[in-house]
Amino acid sequence: MSLSTGEPESIGSIGGYTLVDRLGSGGMGVVYLGRSASGRQVAVKVVHAQYAQDEEFRTRFRQEIAAARRVSGAFTAPVVDADPDAELPWMATLYVPGHTLEGIVAREGGLGGRALRTLALGLVEALRDIHQAGVVHRDLKPSNVLMAEDGPRVIDFGISRAADNEALTMTGHLIGTPPFMSPEQFASPRDVTAASDVFSLGSLLVYASTGNRPFDGGSPYMTGYQVVHEQPSLDGVPEPLRTMVERCLDKDPAARPQLAELHRMFRSLPDTATAAATATPPTAPVIRRNHRGHGDTTATPNTAATATTAVTATTRAGGRGRRVRRFVVLGAALAVTAAGVSAYHLATSPDTTADPSAATAGPELLTGWRPWQAKLTRPVKEEPTAIDVSAVEAGCVSAKASLYCAGTGFTVARIAAATGRVEWRYGNSAQAADRPLGVRDGIVYVYEQPDEVNADQRVIALDADTGKRVWIRTVDTGHPAALFNGGVLTMSDKTSELVALDPRTGRDLWRTPAKSKAGTGCAPMVLGGAPYGVCTDAVDPTTGPVGLLRLGPADGAAHEIASLPQTATPLGAVDGQPLFAERKSAESESSDGRDEPYAALLHVNPVEGKVIRNFLPDTPRGEATLVDDTVYFVRPDGTVTAIRASDGARLWQRATQVENLSAPVLSTTYDALYFANRYGRLLALDRDTGRARWNTGKLDDPGTSAENTIPSLLLVKDAIVAVAGDTAFSVRPDRPRAGTLPTAVPSEEAS
Repeated sequence: MSLSTGEPESIGSIGGYTLVDRLGSGGMGVVYLGRSASGRQVAVKVVHAQYAQDEEFRTRFRQEIAAARRVSGAFTAPVVDADPDAELPWMATLYVPGHTLEGIVAREGGLGGRALRTLALGLVEALRDIHQAGVVHRDLKPSNVLMAEDGPRVIDFGISRAADNEALTMTGHLIGTPPFMSPEQFASPRDVTAASDVFSLGSLLVYASTGNRPFDGGSPYMTGYQVVHEQPSLDGVPEPLRTMVERCLDKDPAARPQLAELHRMFRSLPDTATAAATATPPTAPVIRRNHRGHGDTTATPNTAATATTAVTATTRAGGRGRRVRRFVVLGAALAVTAAGVSAYHLATSPDTTADPSAATAGPELLTGWRPWQAKLTRPVKEEPTAIDVSAVEAGCVSAKASLYCAGTGFTVARIAAATGRVEWRYGNSAQAADRPLGVRDGIVYVYEQPDEVNADQRVIALDADTGKRVWIRTVDTGHPAALFNGGVLTMSDKTSELVALDPRTGRDLWRTPAKSKAGTGCAPMVLGGAPYGVCTDAVDPTTGPVGLLRLGPADGAAHEIASLPQTATPLGAVDGQPLFAERKSAESESSDGRDEPYAALLHVNPVEGKVIRNFLPDTPRGEATLVDDTVYFVRPDGTVTAIRASDGARLWQRATQVENLSAPVLSTTYDALYFANRYGRLLALDRDTGRARWNTGKLDDPGTSAENTIPSLLLVKDAIVAVAGDTAFSVRPDRPRAGTLPTAVPSEEAS
């Protein structure tokens, strides 16, 4: 993609590199195609500005440069220049024309024959060069393998470790990508050896040959448990590759083959593709997780509807049952991670100010409101287990003058929305907690995160005023619960029934069989406050249609009203009619599912079951969120597209230049859409035109989880409350430049 306004045109001093194109963007930085004065093409990685002042990050970046420079081989991309001490640290490697293995498999399906043999041999030789240089890569995954014409290239040494250096790690944070990590990376990350890369190689080759991961629990938490304790799923992996990767995936590092032995084995792979290798394209979830929160709450008045669903498939691997969780979760309060209490400054961009033309007589604020900030972490007695707590859906919901927030070290805390003061906390755990389900009639509903990875999950109802427990129920771990107008919708322990719980007592209101014409693999879903179920084939949920069940709120009577495509993603309801966005293809076109193209909007008549499809112009991409009567597609690069929900017409599209935005929240007072990004920048767009009214700078210290978490934003009256990384904060919408925000101090009762 071409360079945007404001991006650098060159990098480096003596010699320098002209930046001619933007190749991509990740959590750490932006990668550009550069050209030296002599015409040599290089890939230039420029660190995001927010990390430039972080000395710990600079140390990690120097480590990446040093590790990459130590490695020199035919199947790695060598470093040609770097400056970790520049104002914006950067590194240039030899440019390798080609797509990532992840992108090729996503588009074309699994590899076979000569292509698979070349990949396997090339990766072994790359690892040989890496290990001979005394480096352990520790993040060998499909997106870190470039497929050049003359063989694969292994890139990105950002978390590698030299054998003679101490690993740079952060307590409580997972270093790696769970589906392609080794068991020892979870259990003892400081003791990882070269054998860890062999395990990752086995997982990568399973993906390359089938399009499926051998460990896929639907969340990093469950995936980590599978990697450590369960056998891999190797369905579709052809022989003799299957036997080879089984040895690579041995839980015992000492039992895995050496690279020299692997090289001999991989040379025997056939040059022609087998049916198993070519006929297994990557599978897509029946209903995709949309990273947008948990369910219907009274805390999100600006959202027309919320939706929650989960589809669970059971597979067999090595004789043991393995539950694969597939979620979609939408709502106005977004998924964010664990976040406790330190000061920061809210810096505003020097060239941006609030738009006076948008001003009113003044915002409506809570009595005694003032700008504030607080951390959502609490010290724990023991270090969290090696599970990626950043993947837990933590954050806040609101009711009246209070926020109810989850974080690390507690299940839920009540925070005064006017001052940020913690009024009570419930729970004490080394694990991060999921964001509350919502608040209804003086009761806040939360998940209690189990301390053990194999423990049952529980839904707890707490008195919103005192934090005292009202009731507790064990729920199926593979399906989220959801609030509907009348109760809590969940699944029975054996996933054979959809169950409604009394919101006051937690007892059963009703049960209904989980089945439809499409199959018995069902999951709960709430759209516009009404209970629904979605069902697929229980054996293979990726084939056949999806059955939509309308459930009677009072008695659970199930009526199958519609058959939906596999690519349908629930958004909510408009005028009581369920609304879905239909993806263009069942195959994912983005690495994390957050930049998918959409082809149509589907309106379902809940009585007649008639489905009306409105095709979308120009195939918008991103995460879709329904706000009022408009669907907003938000891309990771900050592009926002507004689509009218009633007919699919495009209203406007804006490239905001602010990456990694939250879902939008509508301010009716200012007729504006508010967003937060993962580093605490706030953005306001005009609702009618998409024109930017104002934006702020990032937080000085959003917390160590900011890079890997999804931000959230909500309104309490007109005050903005945002969560970025480990930090919650509140500012006025008409004065976003708040300066130094006072630190909220916990009350004595909460400490």
